[in-house]
Amino acid sequence: MEHAILGAGAVGGLVGTAFASLGEAVTVLVRPESLPDYPANLSAERSSGAITAPAKVADTLTNPVDMLWIATKTYQLQSALESVQSLPRYIVPLLNGVDHIEFLRARFGRDRVLPATIAVEAERIAPGRFLQRSPFVNLNLAASGEPVLGPVVARLRDLGFTCKFIQNEQTLLWSKLCFLGPLALATSASGMNKGEVYADAEWKHKLISAMTEACAMAKASGAEVEPAQIQTIYDGLPSGIRSSMQKDLAAGRPLELDAIGGPIVRGGERYGIDVSTAAALIVAIRAKAA
Repeated sequence: MEHAILGAGAVGGLVGTAFASLGEAVTVLVRPESLPDYPANLSAERSSGAITAPAKVADTLTNPVDMLWIATKTYQLQSALESVQSLPRYIVPLLNGVDHIEFLRARFGRDRVLPATIAVEAERIAPGRFLQRSPFVNLNLAASGEPVLGPVVARLRDLGFTCKFIQNEQTLLWSKLCFLGPLALATSASGMNKGEVYADAEWKHKLISAMTEACAMAKASGAEVEPAQIQTIYDGLPSGIRSSMQKDLAAGRPLELDAIGGPIVRGGERYGIDVSTAAALIVAIRAKAA
């Protein structure tokens, strides 16, 4: 299949490199000013070994492709889509949060958008060069995409990706948000990595409380998410892991605070659920960012 990657940062770059290394046709969409110097080969450094493969580079997508993988920051999505001037067969968004799905379906059509989530700690270390820090890459996709994506996703497993197709879209989307949201809020507000948060009783309580609030919101939205399962995942995370929001805050970059924390707080207001811990963490992060 032909794949295009919109948002060639850490996540998009890693996914694009993986597909290219499997022999798939990959086009990386970059800003016009980045086009002349962008390398012809993508590379990703991983604990299991480096992977390198050639890919096309373009600043606009003018020809139809089978799959458009979107891995921009949520606040970049609308402007980034200006470079998509053809209608992809399918769109697979890997963005944080839940609200982007309906936005993309309104633009491209409901059946073209195949929701997905990815969990990995990765960085872009140079144009076309990426570093996977976490030992895992967990890629979950809506079951509606399995007839199309099943064969290529199976090949990603050969690269060590853990891939699952999830029947309930709300479960798919909220499972990541219930995991990522509280971790991003707690690490960003505290300035601590996961191990430091766990070693501090007060901050660990805030993390678990915010996660419990997010799970309550998920259930109100029709998702099947269990707090005990997410805490088990937290328990097994490497101590040194940091959230991307925490890294963005430390570097003075824009934050995905609304996409990651907003659905929890807005949902709490909508359904009358106590989300005071998450709301307080958001306030603290906004103060630090200011």
